[in-house]
Amino acid sequence: MKHTGKIALFVAFIGAVGVTLMLFGARLGLWEPITGFGLYRTYLNPLGAVILGVGLLALVIHLVRREKTGAVLGGVATLVGVACLSPLIAGTLSPPQRAAPIHDISTNTVNPPAFEVLDDTRAGASNTLDYGGPELAEAQAAAYPDIAPLETKLPADAAYQRALVVAQDMGWEIVASDTDRRRFEATARTSVFYFADDVVVVVTPQADGSRVDMRGVSRVGRSDQGVNAARIRDFQQRFRK
Repeated sequence: MKHTGKIALFVAFIGAVGVTLMLFGARLGLWEPITGFGLYRTYLNPLGAVILGVGLLALVIHLVRREKTGAVLGGVATLVGVACLSPLIAGTLSPPQRAAPIHDISTNTVNPPAFEVLDDTRAGASNTLDYGGPELAEAQAAAYPDIAPLETKLPADAAYQRALVVAQDMGWEIVASDTDRRRFEATARTSVFYFADDVVVVVTPQADGSRVDMRGVSRVGRSDQGVNAARIRDFQQRFRK
C-alpha cells in the first residue's frame, strides 16, 4: 500500500503520454490525423476515468495512513485524470453548438476559386476539391453569413504579395504560386491532430483597388467544425493590419 501513490503517478504519466500522442502523433509522422482523432474520441474518456480512479484511491489510502508524499502523488494523478476528462465535463455543462455539416468554404460561392495544382490525389484526402454548387453555397450562407470577399485599396500586385506574406506568417505551406495570374495554392494544418486543409487564394484587380478571394477545403470529414471559416476571418484580419 505504501507505493500506491507512485503507482498512481506512473499510471498518470503513461496516460499523459498516450493523450499527447493522440493529439500530436500525426505531426510526428506516426499516423494520419484521422487516426489520432479516432483514438482520442474512443479512448480519452476511459483513460481519464482510469487515471482519476487510481489517483483518488491512492489519495484516500495515503490520507488515511497520513503519508504526505503518497497523498501528494495521488493528488497529482487525480488532477491529471480530471484534466483528461475536462472536455467531457465542459461539454456536459455547456454543450457546444453543432457545426454545419460542410467542409468547403469560399468567399465567392458564385464563382469559387478553383484548385489547379492540388487535386484529389493529395495525401490522406477523402473529400473532393470539386465545388458542391448552389446547395453548398446555401448551406454556407446560413452557417457563416459573414464570409465575404476581401475588398482592399491596394493595387492587385501589392495585394497579391501581401496575401502571400500573410499566408506564410500563418504557417501555411505554399504548394504553388502564379505571380502573373495573382493566385496561389497552399496547405494549412491544425495545431491539434494536424488535420490538413487545402487553400486557394486569388487576387482580382478592380477599379479602386483589388479583391481577394479565398477558399478552404478540408481533406477529411463531412464537417470542418468551423475551422475553414475561422481561418478565412483570421487571414482577412491579418491582411488588414
